[in-house]
Amino acid sequence: MSNSFNLALAQMLVTPGDAEGNLARAEQRISTAAGRGADMVLLPEALDCGWAHPSAKELAGAVPGGGSCLRLRRAAREHGVFVCAGLVERAARIAERETRLFNAAVLIDPCGEILLHHRKIHELEFARKIYSVGHRLGVAETRWGRAGLMICADGFAPGQVISRSLAMMGARFILSPCAWAVPADHDNVKEPYGQLWLDNYGPVAREFGVWIAGCSNVGPVTAGEWAGRKCIGNSLLCAPAGGIAARGAYGAAADEVVVARVELA
Repeated sequence: MSNSFNLALAQMLVTPGDAEGNLARAEQRISTAAGRGADMVLLPEALDCGWAHPSAKELAGAVPGGGSCLRLRRAAREHGVFVCAGLVERAARIAERETRLFNAAVLIDPCGEILLHHRKIHELEFARKIYSVGHRLGVAETRWGRAGLMICADGFAPGQVISRSLAMMGARFILSPCAWAVPADHDNVKEPYGQLWLDNYGPVAREFGVWIAGCSNVGPVTAGEWAGRKCIGNSLLCAPAGGIAARGAYGAAADEVVVARVELA
């Protein structure tokens, strides 16, 4: 088992409702990250449809066999890297003759196989008009030990119960696709973004000696109660000491790939 790897935080532009364009960008970012020596690529939340965007009702696909998921699995296989990404999942409940949507995330290995499949649990109330809520957690073995998977607001569930549970299940690092949004007039000089995540990632990282990575998209929020807000990147890798090991740029146009070394004890 290796004790270190290169993690890419790919805080790409996500255009709400443009699944084709978003997936093409995701494939490009995976290629870029692999070319820069990344072993694992972390992508944002709901990267196909955009977080809380109603286009998911028409565009969402299945996991593992839907079009969006298959494209990411192929990209992981083509570039020989692990890929962690947020997708909107369409899941059929045959007995109830009902189709539900989930804010989901997957961890894909370099062979294109899905190691972890998570459905967001601590979803914001208004987004539950679109997404059903998940009800399970899991970890998976990788060449660097166990990985845990959560999504965005899962990280600030009361008492950090979700990230703490993943750490108690043996995760050495926790991955979190995110969509971090601020009001359109947010002044990052007067009020630097990110303290919420440090306040919630830091205690768990310190207590359990784990790495926690959150990767946000950039671009506008165009639907729902947060329409008019903007996603601003500022992706974060939190080290076991609770401090910042790597951080993406802030801004609605800060589309970039940040590659950082994760050194496991």
